[in-house]
Amino acid sequence: MINSKKLRKAQMTIVIAAIALILVFVISVSTGFASLSPMRLWYTLFGQGTPREELILFTFRLPRILVTILAGMGLAISGAILQSITRNPLADPGILGINAGAGLAVVFFVMIFGGGSGSSIYFLPIFALGGGMLTAIIIYVLSYKKGEGIDPGKMLLVGVGLSAAISGAILTLASKIAREDYDFFANWMAGRIWGDDWVFVMALLPWLIILLPTIIRKSNILNTMSLNENLSIGLGVKVEKERYILLMIAVALAAASVSVSGGIAFVGLMAPHIARSLVGPRHQLFLPVAAMTGAILLLTADTIGRVILDPSGIPAGIIVSIIGAPYFMYLMSKNK
Repeated sequence: MINSKKLRKAQMTIVIAAIALILVFVISVSTGFASLSPMRLWYTLFGQGTPREELILFTFRLPRILVTILAGMGLAISGAILQSITRNPLADPGILGINAGAGLAVVFFVMIFGGGSGSSIYFLPIFALGGGMLTAIIIYVLSYKKGEGIDPGKMLLVGVGLSAAISGAILTLASKIAREDYDFFANWMAGRIWGDDWVFVMALLPWLIILLPTIIRKSNILNTMSLNENLSIGLGVKVEKERYILLMIAVALAAASVSVSGGIAFVGLMAPHIARSLVGPRHQLFLPVAAMTGAILLLTADTIGRVILDPSGIPAGIIVSIIGAPYFMYLMSKNK
């Protein structure tokens, strides 16, 4: 049972996080080269805006913002799952190399289909998923100890090493991409939110609609697995089966997110930690907060990047890394 006082506090935190996300959304729409005031945003959303305002909102701003929000949620939930099933507070799809594996698959996608949009873009999350999944399986096998499960420290080292190796392969292959397609890939690697059309929203949205409710239903399993493996087995949890399923879900969320948002790290590291500090470790409470925190972090980073060097902007991935790298070092020193 959850203490009623803690439950009320958690519910209030969820409401505040939702309000904060709405405020960041309004600010993001209202700033930049093509801006839209909060009052005109309201009218335009309900079909009472001018043609120019409708063009700004529905063509330039809203698709990009929705992709950013969805990607931030996906990366945050992915990081939360990885941290729970490995009991490693430093686990993150970017740090562990899953994003790099997805990036390698994106290179192959660009080499086959090019960097343009169109119907082929729907295959990009599938390519990214395959690359991220293969990387996760390799990390899982190399960091697994029979009878003990995953070694969290070894998993981190294997992930960092594999990420470096894959990054080298990416750079080698990227040099063979046609010049017009290389610009697309370079922006992807830098973490620029390149999915600025409704087709990208539709490519990402189904993954979250299907996978997020599944994770919420498995909250109790995550609660026990994050504490002790033997305790989970004693409570009747099929640990190996559930860990494999949860790992695949985490990889799918991360790979689908970065496939349309770019190679963004640290969101999956920071958002779960912030959420736990606010509402505690119960997944029923902290997963919704982590999802909204991830969306807020990534949307804020993208908005700052657009405003600093408007109209070309600084990639959101760079802004997040500036914040995330010191935070990662702080966690490293804290968990020695």
